[in-house]
Amino acid sequence: MNQDNKPANSPLGKASSYASNYDPTLLFPMPRADKRHELGIDGSLPFFGMDVWNAYEVSWLNLRGKPQVGIVTLLVPADTPAIIESKSLKLYLNALNQSRLAGSEALLELLRADLSAGFGAPIQIKLSGSDDFGKLKFGELDGLLLDRLDIEVDRYEPDPSLLQSQQNAVPIEEKLVSHLLKSNCLVTGQPDWASVQIHYVGAPIDQEGLLRYLIGFRFHNEFHEQCVERIFMDVWRHCHPQKLMVLARYTRRGGIDINPWRSNFSLSQMPANERLARQ
Repeated sequence: MNQDNKPANSPLGKASSYASNYDPTLLFPMPRADKRHELGIDGSLPFFGMDVWNAYEVSWLNLRGKPQVGIVTLLVPADTPAIIESKSLKLYLNALNQSRLAGSEALLELLRADLSAGFGAPIQIKLSGSDDFGKLKFGELDGLLLDRLDIEVDRYEPDPSLLQSQQNAVPIEEKLVSHLLKSNCLVTGQPDWASVQIHYVGAPIDQEGLLRYLIGFRFHNEFHEQCVERIFMDVWRHCHPQKLMVLARYTRRGGIDINPWRSNFSLSQMPANERLARQ
């Protein structure tokens, strides 16, 4: 991975011509380490998790030249050295539109090799063909809705000091959900909308403070994965839960949605990849 691959050098915010021929050099990896260092994450990660990408605008040709379509899901472990800038993934996928391939397995083999190289470690890739579209499910995040709270808000940057927990109370386990998470692209400032679920075991977290904190991302510029890791670390450090999981499902941009999940529950399973109504 080129260490000069910084967000400002990515295709984001720049006019781009769409290639009509397969070109893996279109992928733009960026190291995770820089932002994690900013969050005080050096060495061993305090969580595990996955970034679940769903790409809805995927097409290629069969060997007779007939177009094929599908939905590609990428399962990217949180410990890969890099993330791939999403516009570069869109450009890469569109460059496959006129590629003749022997079948879906040939497509998956190609994607697996190129994207694993980009992320810097092996990733899993799934393809849902048109025959599978009717089997795909919608769902909503379960948990107590924070958005029900009638609060006054005057801060639109993340403020970890808003996060508090009742340390003298009996530990509980609960899931808290909000649909009011909005952050902005690190490079272009374009809005990114998401629903977030926070599942924890520990002292009860002050719900009004948590909601204000989440709304505080409204003017914040960071990529999806980085926002979720910031939320995880801020809640972990300020509320001191025994266990913590943070999941955000972002609405799609450029035909792609990204859904980061971070957890330190030892037996935690990855949440189902079910599209929310807004996705």
